[in-house]
Amino acid sequence: MIVQGFLVFWKNSHFDVLPTFRAGKGNAMGNRMRIAINTGGGDAPGLNAVIEAVVMSAWYRNWEVYGIRQGYHGLLDTDDIIQLTPDKVRNISSVGGTILGTTNKGNPFEMPFENGAGEVEIRDVSDRVVRNFQRLGFDCLIAVGGDGSLKIAHDFFKKGIPVIGVPKTIDNDMVGTVATFGFDTAVSIATEAIDRLHSTAKSHDRVMVVEVMGRHAGWIALNSGVSGGARAILIPEIPFDIDVVCEQIMKDELQGTRYAIVVAAEGAKSVGGDIVHRGDGEKGRQDVLLGGIGNVVAEAISKKTGKDTRSLVLGHLQRGGSPTTFDRLLALRFGAAAVRLVEAKQFGRMVALNPPNIDAVLLEEVVGSFRTVPLESDTLQTARDIGISFGEPAADQ
Repeated sequence: MIVQGFLVFWKNSHFDVLPTFRAGKGNAMGNRMRIAINTGGGDAPGLNAVIEAVVMSAWYRNWEVYGIRQGYHGLLDTDDIIQLTPDKVRNISSVGGTILGTTNKGNPFEMPFENGAGEVEIRDVSDRVVRNFQRLGFDCLIAVGGDGSLKIAHDFFKKGIPVIGVPKTIDNDMVGTVATFGFDTAVSIATEAIDRLHSTAKSHDRVMVVEVMGRHAGWIALNSGVSGGARAILIPEIPFDIDVVCEQIMKDELQGTRYAIVVAAEGAKSVGGDIVHRGDGEKGRQDVLLGGIGNVVAEAISKKTGKDTRSLVLGHLQRGGSPTTFDRLLALRFGAAAVRLVEAKQFGRMVALNPPNIDAVLLEEVVGSFRTVPLESDTLQTARDIGISFGEPAADQ
């Protein structure tokens, strides 16, 4: 309902008040900026820290911030927008997840709708998002997400919405930034899991295959595997030969080590093989659901070596819980830097870590590609030096 020029709606057992403006009238309160912020794609530890930093940085500039819930849904159904004030975000930087919610199947340029026949039709409703953004008098959208979410943000920038991007992915595969928040937390969780598996694997002389996330890049598998003492690490960048992995395990057994930990990124594949996936995903998702490589590798190891072999999929456990200190601080720095870019009116850019600074890079230069593990990586070389196998076939094969 409209009450004295305000759109009032019920959220979380209290009223939030969203000022409404007429299209084309611009900012109703002079130079006071109104920022919209959303979080898209998979959740990651540190999202709430970005939100807190944006709100607090804007507050000290006497600006307003509004949260767009569930990706872009709040700009399709404007009842799903909440005003964010310091009392709502203070000290949420230690909390996992996102208070705004997120989705990985809400692309307004390719929105799925079911027709009367039960079939799914893909429609472009992006113009509706642009109209609502302008009608509500927002001056900028801060879009927090991974490659897919930031590609959507860049597409909206090309349609006239002032956009600032904030990179987020636990996979650490965003181009243009040395690191993304969420990655350090995911690696810490995976490493702790590997540490715990050593005792049970050793007790039963077992091989434990740990499947971690990493669709396009093996950063999580590499860092957690090296840190956790894995004997083999399988990553998307290096197709593996399962016979080479088994040879490593049996060589260790001959030397008295009767158990082994193998870490596999979900996007790893064998030489000449395909990526293992569980299906085509939910309606509205354009990518397949990865998963299952750990079980495939475990079954192959068991068959070829005769050893008791088990698999463990860490899955969304890597996304949960409080962010580490590194991720928390990086997310806070990203959020504050995003507001500085708004102040400088440097739209169409993404904040990025370029140690020791936070820089800005053009969105058009970072979307559509992935930062994979370089084959000359020092961490890869370290792994080889200490005897970890990547399942690479011999050079003469």
